[in-house]
Order: sequence, then C-alpha cells, then structure tokens
Amino acid sequence: MSLWTAAEAAQATGGRAVGEWACNGVSIDTRTLQAGDLFVALKDVRDGHEFVAQALEKGAGAAMVSRVPEGVSADAPLLIVDDVLAGLEALGAAGRARTQATVIGITGSVGKTSTKEMLRDVLSAQGRTHASVASYNNHWGVPLTLARMPVDTEYAVIEMGMNHPGEILPLTTLTQPHAAMITTVAAAHLEAFDDITGIALEKASIFDALPIGAPAVYNADVETSAILAAKTVDKRLNGLAFGENGYEYRLTSVDIQGDTTVVQAQAQGAPLLFKLATPGRHFAMNALGALAIVDAIGADLAQAVTTLGNWTPFKGRGVREVIQLDPSEPGLALSLIDDSYNANPTSMAASLEVLAGAQVVDGVGRRGKGRRIAYLGDMKELGPDAVALHAGLAHLPATQRLDVIHCVGPLMKSLHDLLPEHQRGHWAETSFELIDTLRRDLDAGDCVLAKGSLSMKLGLIVDAIRKMGHPVTDA
Repeated sequence: MSLWTAAEAAQATGGRAVGEWACNGVSIDTRTLQAGDLFVALKDVRDGHEFVAQALEKGAGAAMVSRVPEGVSADAPLLIVDDVLAGLEALGAAGRARTQATVIGITGSVGKTSTKEMLRDVLSAQGRTHASVASYNNHWGVPLTLARMPVDTEYAVIEMGMNHPGEILPLTTLTQPHAAMITTVAAAHLEAFDDITGIALEKASIFDALPIGAPAVYNADVETSAILAAKTVDKRLNGLAFGENGYEYRLTSVDIQGDTTVVQAQAQGAPLLFKLATPGRHFAMNALGALAIVDAIGADLAQAVTTLGNWTPFKGRGVREVIQLDPSEPGLALSLIDDSYNANPTSMAASLEVLAGAQVVDGVGRRGKGRRIAYLGDMKELGPDAVALHAGLAHLPATQRLDVIHCVGPLMKSLHDLLPEHQRGHWAETSFELIDTLRRDLDAGDCVLAKGSLSMKLGLIVDAIRKMGHPVTDA
C-alpha cells in the first residue's frame, strides 16, 4: 500500500495533482531520496525547486512544488500548492489525522533525541512504531515526520525542539500527542530567552495540546520543575514526575559498571531494576522518563525493561567505539566517545562525568599509561553569560579527574586559560587545526571524548580518530 496517492495528497494540501501517481515516502533532500518518494521542494539555503528535475531523474514518484520548475515538463508528476512549507504542514496534519496510533511528544533542553530513540526501540518490540529521524524536530522536521507516518502505525514518537519563544506550541498542536514528556530544562538557547524560567515555560507548552487526563511526564529534579508541574495542573493532566525527586517514578541508585549502567528505581511505588548497555547517569535518567511514558500509555513495562537493556546511544550523542590502532596487535586500541552533535552546560557536565569514570588501559602503547582525554568545543547560544559558563567547567569534579583537555573555539579559551598546566592541552580556533597532532597526542589505552556544539565541527576530530585505525566494536 502506498503512503500517498495523488488524490490523497491533493485533498490533504488543497493542491492540484498533475498526473496519477503514488508515493511510498516523503523526502526533502535529493542526496537521501529513495525511488518512489514524494520530493518536497522546500526553500532553505537554496530553493528546492532547483532540485526537482534531479529528484525526478533519481526516481521520485512526484514533487510538491509551488510552480513548475525550469527544466521540468508540465506533465511531470507534480503536486502544485500555493506554498510548499504550508503544503508540507497540511500533509503532516493529514498524516496525523488518519492514523489510530498512540502518539507521544518529547521535548527538553537535553536528551530528547536519546530518549526518543529509547522509546523507538522499546515500542518497536511491541507494535508498529514510527519516530522522528535523527533530530528532525523543528518547523519542517515535525510535519515531515508526520507526513511520513504509515496509516497502520501503532506507536509514534515525535521529537520537538526550539530555539526561540513560541516554537513548541505550533508543533504540539500539529502533532496532537496522547502523551508528552519533558526530559529536562537547562541553560540552552539563552540568547533568545531572558532566563531559564522562560525556557521552562516554552518547554511546558508541549502539554498544551494534550487531552484532559493525558500523561504529562516531566523531570522533577530541575530547578524549574514547579513550572512544569503547574502546567499539568492547569491543563488537568495526569502529571507524572520522574527523577531523584520524582514522586511517581523515583531514581534511587545508578551504578556504572564498565560499559553498563545498572539502575534501581521505583515506579508508582513498585521496585524497578533495569540496565543500559552504555555508561552514563544522564542516560539512566532519560531511560526512567521513557519507562514512565511506556507505563503511562499502557504498554508492557517488563518487556520494555528487557528491550532497553540492549540500547546504545545514537551517532554523535555519546556512542562509544573501540578504535583498533594496529590490526596485528589487538591490545593496541583506544576508546572513543563521540558526543559531537551538540552541547550545552548540562550535557557537557554529563559527558565529562562519563569520561571521568571511563576505564583506561595501562601497559600498552608508547606511554604505557592510559589517559582520559577530552576535545571540547564551544557551546553556542548561551547569551551574555557564555564566557562564565565555559569557564565554570573548570570547577566541575569530573573535569578535575581528567588527564588532558584540548579546547576548540573562542569561548572555550576561557576554560583553557583556567586549566592547570598538567591538564592543559592544545587550544585552537577550529577543530580542523587539531587534526594533524592527533597521532602524537593520542595513544593506545586512552579514552577520548569529543563534545561541542554542531557548528564547532568536532565530528572532524571524531572522523580523524577513526581513521587512525578502524572501529572494531561498540565499547
């Protein structure tokens, strides 16, 4: 069964279909387009209409456009709408309206993608599950995710993000979730908000479109938890607090054992024991929130706990690898923690804690002593306190337990200047500048973290470390 026929798409968007066609997917990028997709010609850095001919040549089933692009036949398979973004939103709304799926909305300053991936895994074991791809969580990512949702979906997990006030409410109104979760509220995007209270109010708006009595899961450990709780009361929702201060879902113990995290908690007063196949207290917290959602929507909690035991992080968000430096000597390897996708003070502190507790290997390599080494890039959009927030990383207990810290970017210079000499590594304006010294700076037995905002391109360092050898397995 096709995802959208010409007639269905035209009815959903109010557009005009040219030809009789059917599509099996929806794409906004010719680089990842699959044969049979509906190509949506959005305007971003470049106008998507410039790529319609290429999309059709690659096998697109049709293209959503506001005009017939140059080089495209007038009888080509098209869906002509007044405005392409509005057309995508309408298609997403129709995709949401025609399914009987239980829909879950997720937002938060930190951890929303990891939590979404946890829910995708555990719910996929219990029914047909659809979820946001990567971090498709903005004004085009959410409608795209909804437009891609198959009619027979049983569970849907939709991630919602924001950079400015007023962005969450339109997304949750479009999504119409049956349950929603706020992973945490932290100092992120402060350039657009007066303070963290404003961020909490914006995140809490994900609860605004929930029906009365719906599960509204929120982190009870954040300083603004009272704002989140008040929203659940105001909207007459089933507020469910999780965390060490959680009432319904209480975290009681986190034990990191090598590459495994063992968690003890209470779920509605009953004992709950689960594990994750990755280290990290922040992952334990996200997992507890995910299990609260599973429990609240009536899915199988015991089965979810079992499935969760195999979960590992998404690429660029804390995934661990072993890089074999010499194929002839298995002991000559280093561990890599790739957390290069994003960063703010809360997620940075969590990643540094993971690195500080990571196992290193002595007796191998040139130095014979394994070290915990960090490559840290600027954290963006922190407003007027950005320099102080970067410098403040120097005082974290986890930071003080590391062996070497290399810094990237003008804001991280404030951290670099405060580091004691024995910890102070290189400082550079860009990630690219540190690549040439990697082979000298790293050795077998080391554990290496790369963390920073996406624009700092710490992924270049991650890729260069991988090229020092070859990944052999998840750590």
